Amino acid sequence: MPKPTRFTTWRTLVTAAVAALAAALLTPAAAHGTPRESRPVYSYEHAIREAVWVDTGYDGDGDGRTDRVAADIVRPREPAAHGRKVPVIMDASPYYSCCGRGNESQKKTYDTHGHVVGMPLFYDNYFVPRGYAFVGVDLAGTNRSDGCVDVGGRSDVLSAKAVVDWLNGRARAYTSRTGTTTVEAGWTNGRTGMIGKSWDGTIANGVAATGVKGLKTVVPISAISSWYDYYFQQGAPLYDSGPEWLSDYVDSPDARARCAAVQRQLVDGAPRSGDWTPLWTARDYVKDAKKVRASVFLVHGMQDLNVRTKHLGQWWDALAKNGVHRKIWLSQTGHVDPFDFRRGAWVDTLHRWFDHELLGYDNGIDREPMADIERGPDQWVTSPVWPPRDTRATVLRPAPGDRPGTGTLGLRRAGGTATFTDDPAHGETDWAAHLDQPTPDKAGFTTVPLTRDLRLSGSAQVTVTATPTTATAHLSAVLVDVGPATIRDYGDAGEGITTLTDRTCWGASSAGDSACFLTTRAKTTDVGFTVVSRGWADLGTSAHAGKGGPLTPGRPYTLTVDLAATDHVVPRGHRLALIVAGTDKDLIDPPSTTPTLTLDLSRTSARVPLAGGPAAFARATAGAAAPAPRPTAPAAAHTPRPTSRIP
Repeated sequence: MPKPTRFTTWRTLVTAAVAALAAALLTPAAAHGTPRESRPVYSYEHAIREAVWVDTGYDGDGDGRTDRVAADIVRPREPAAHGRKVPVIMDASPYYSCCGRGNESQKKTYDTHGHVVGMPLFYDNYFVPRGYAFVGVDLAGTNRSDGCVDVGGRSDVLSAKAVVDWLNGRARAYTSRTGTTTVEAGWTNGRTGMIGKSWDGTIANGVAATGVKGLKTVVPISAISSWYDYYFQQGAPLYDSGPEWLSDYVDSPDARARCAAVQRQLVDGAPRSGDWTPLWTARDYVKDAKKVRASVFLVHGMQDLNVRTKHLGQWWDALAKNGVHRKIWLSQTGHVDPFDFRRGAWVDTLHRWFDHELLGYDNGIDREPMADIERGPDQWVTSPVWPPRDTRATVLRPAPGDRPGTGTLGLRRAGGTATFTDDPAHGETDWAAHLDQPTPDKAGFTTVPLTRDLRLSGSAQVTVTATPTTATAHLSAVLVDVGPATIRDYGDAGEGITTLTDRTCWGASSAGDSACFLTTRAKTTDVGFTVVSRGWADLGTSAHAGKGGPLTPGRPYTLTVDLAATDHVVPRGHRLALIVAGTDKDLIDPPSTTPTLTLDLSRTSARVPLAGGPAAFARATAGAAAPAPRPTAPAAAHTPRPTSRIP
């Protein structure tokens, strides 16, 4: 036998030392007491990489056999050798082969044995050395899984839930897609945390809403809470297509060939009328918030015009009502992952969250402020609870002004009317830029310049009584902070970030999977106003919330429009404005007619969540402050781009 080289001897000694250190750090009765932080003591290079196919118990593609979904696993090798089991971090996604994940659109790569070599994102690089397993699940109908994509329905959710069941010994998995050799997850303690952005985070919400045992926490980032509200708001269409387009977009090539029936169900079950149907009921996770056992760490961009913050607000409120342990980050970005707008703080916070929720470490994160909120680009504040405890719904009422279409906003009810004509060529930035000018396409109302800061926190509503001139009409309602500011440029292609050319590394790398990612910085713009909350509706839904109908010209209709959740401070010297108009260009589709609508101002109001409530508003609008500069037309980059149909 050849004599060992000095390098071989040294490597053996180092490996032994690392194993000894791991045993010391991760033994429950370690001399240093209960650990407060998992440490990178395991080898990422030598981690076990394997694939299993989990039986979902559901035949989504109708081929007479229950579907199996592929789960690619990266887990540390050393714990099993010492008889220790590890928790799981899981990202279930439809994007692993078609489109990629993260800012760099990374896809899974495999070796000749079909084991994953390159796993998108940093989760495996960072957490596997710290004693976690990472599992990347291909949703049914995508990549290496059976079945069909049904866009948030039973097939999508069971794809991921079945894996949680398997990790807890309640489902069966196989070593191949069609074979009969079973495999058990004896290496895990079953404690699972799900994470993901957009559709991935939506699946985390959906699985949590089943109440599945073993799912201890979910981290939904820019995620959907009810699929109806991704395609419509109160009957108003947000896109010119339905879920069948999205299903076809992510289906694997063989799934497209066998999933025509599912495609037809998506078309038939989601009519472009905007009516609520059983298809949408099956994809509404908010109604099942009472079943959620997992804690929830929710992240959302307040200017996300893809998955709009209505999803955040209604999910957060439902979870609060049912006593779910929650944490939240709210950024100024659009549809952006926190890894790309606050990287260092995000990795540290996520690490501590998973250590607490999955390893049971008492690191104090549960006693820290509930909310982190971005007030300006890279300027963060915290809030002990969210919304603040002194937040009260405050009813603000519009009143006529000196000129048509330019009114006032205050606490007192007023009479009078305001009239506007739908113009699909204009949208919220056009309306706000001409707020103090009488234009035919909107009705605008503003407070006096504020003498104190005024904080909006939560979800608002606007109730209107409107009389249309035609049989169809869409309404938009927006709240605007009128005054100069530097904000993240959410209307830019990067939605508030610029991607740079250098890289930072988060975790361990291997030959096939780098832990180093392109850095980003805030992309900012100077504006004369900021739209802080929006909502839309089809006036024909006023009689029945789930089903629209034709309007009778000349007849008044009363409708309450839900506005998206936000947390925004209108500074002293600025004004708060309410704008009511028709089609919001690029954010909703226009009606089939071009209506003129007359508002009855005595029956129109905004119910706004204000810290300090009506008293705070009264104080902020008392006396005189320096007038806010009149808004000017924003730079083109600030105007919202046509919204994506891909969550």
